Amino acid sequence: MDSTKILQLREERARLYLGGGRERLERQHAAGKLTARERLALLFDPSTFQEWNLFVHHRSTHPDLAGRELPGEGVVTGLGLADGRPLYAASQDFTVAGGSVGEAGAKKICDIMDAALKTGDPFVFINDGAGARIQEGVDALDGYGHIFYRNVLLSGVVPQIAIVAGPCAGGAAYSPALTDFIIQVRGRGQLYITGPSVIKEVTGEEVTAEYLGGVDSHSRVSGVVHFVAEDDASAIALTRRLLSFLPSNNTDDPPFVRELHDEVVVADEGFDAAVPDDPREPYDIRQVILRAVDRADFLEIQRDWAANLVIGLGRLSGRTVGVVANQPMVRAGVLDIDASDKAARFIRFCNAFNIPLITFVDVPGFLPGVKQELGGIIRHGAKMLFAYAAATVPKLTVVIRKAYGGAFLAMCAKAMGADRACAWPTAEIAVMGAEGAVRVLNRKEIESAEDPEAEVRHRVAEYQRTFSNPRVAAGRGMIDDIIEPSETRLYLASALEVLKAKRELRPQKKHGLIPM
Repeated sequence: MDSTKILQLREERARLYLGGGRERLERQHAAGKLTARERLALLFDPSTFQEWNLFVHHRSTHPDLAGRELPGEGVVTGLGLADGRPLYAASQDFTVAGGSVGEAGAKKICDIMDAALKTGDPFVFINDGAGARIQEGVDALDGYGHIFYRNVLLSGVVPQIAIVAGPCAGGAAYSPALTDFIIQVRGRGQLYITGPSVIKEVTGEEVTAEYLGGVDSHSRVSGVVHFVAEDDASAIALTRRLLSFLPSNNTDDPPFVRELHDEVVVADEGFDAAVPDDPREPYDIRQVILRAVDRADFLEIQRDWAANLVIGLGRLSGRTVGVVANQPMVRAGVLDIDASDKAARFIRFCNAFNIPLITFVDVPGFLPGVKQELGGIIRHGAKMLFAYAAATVPKLTVVIRKAYGGAFLAMCAKAMGADRACAWPTAEIAVMGAEGAVRVLNRKEIESAEDPEAEVRHRVAEYQRTFSNPRVAAGRGMIDDIIEPSETRLYLASALEVLKAKRELRPQKKHGLIPM
């Protein structure tokens, strides 16, 4: 073998690995960011990453680019192992032309996405770029179109995770939006369609760049972002943790942890103290969830958006489960437009990737009001109903306290396809709250009573005895059992063990028409 050629190859690779050069790499570090390859080194198990298309070169004749070498075309792509499982990734290199995407760079990204689809393995896209490369015009724009198209092809087949570690603006923002989860780095990740200067010019509205595309705007207000990371390393660690709950593709089951499955599940008296005796007193539903899942290991998703509903991933007897739960600490756990959207998307993700669903119910109803009605609460609430009814994975429901009206159905009642539905003795299952019901049903009696408020209390107690307690629902077969709170984890684990082999046939069709 010609040693000279081998040496030349090594030198060429070393030069290309430097991206935009040492000075620009140092600027990247000075900005508090890792380089494209440093991020990938953290994402993959040591010595497993294989880079693809390192020597790809653009063919642009634009004066700014003609004859100019752009190492890797501003993006590093390849595959490797993460916790021993295959994974494909693309990482934009901001040191090369600002990480902008041209025709050749887009093809690199598409090639690695195609490979992920062929082998059925997850895809991670680390965004840190200036968007479509202006000098390449429509070729760059067309390149992003091909990326979006593949995002849709991969959707529901393999998990897709986008990390926003730097700028991701304009049309480029739509690729993360088409993935399953977005992780944004605080202070560095920027995600928006139009910048502050454009907004001010068009609308006259003043808005800062930090707020417009930063984590607070998307994790709290828009709901676009699912997780917030404090730095690049945290974002990568979060990505690996998220992947640990997920199957490689839609034909696989999620990872099964035998060690957790072999642990003995026993009654837990701690559930009794998690919920106060007073039905009007709020509590943190996370305390119930943490007791239900294995070793209190729960990865909450979209924690700060629509906080009246909690969603996330955990394990039960070693099997991954998706959790949906009302949060009495925020708006009494009521369902509104954002909470409905939050739940519906998560439910559909879990169903696509064979993840059983556990639902904890303490819901006073859908949020009333003009703003909600005009905002389409009927359409958005229907998304939850549709998502639960369409899901064929095992579905387990626990009614803890309130379960009123249509919101009870939207939280996966037995009528909506729950495979197992149980209730605590504290459950109140009814069309509406007792006080509201008696003020409607017994209006005349209350008005004519010598002491109207005493009459209300009497009627409320009577209504609760007759209609609101779980025995009425159990007597109609609307719930399968009334359990002690301490039995919750044991009940769920036993049901999940039986339902692991669940099969459900549905009418043949392309897909249902969810109310968008």
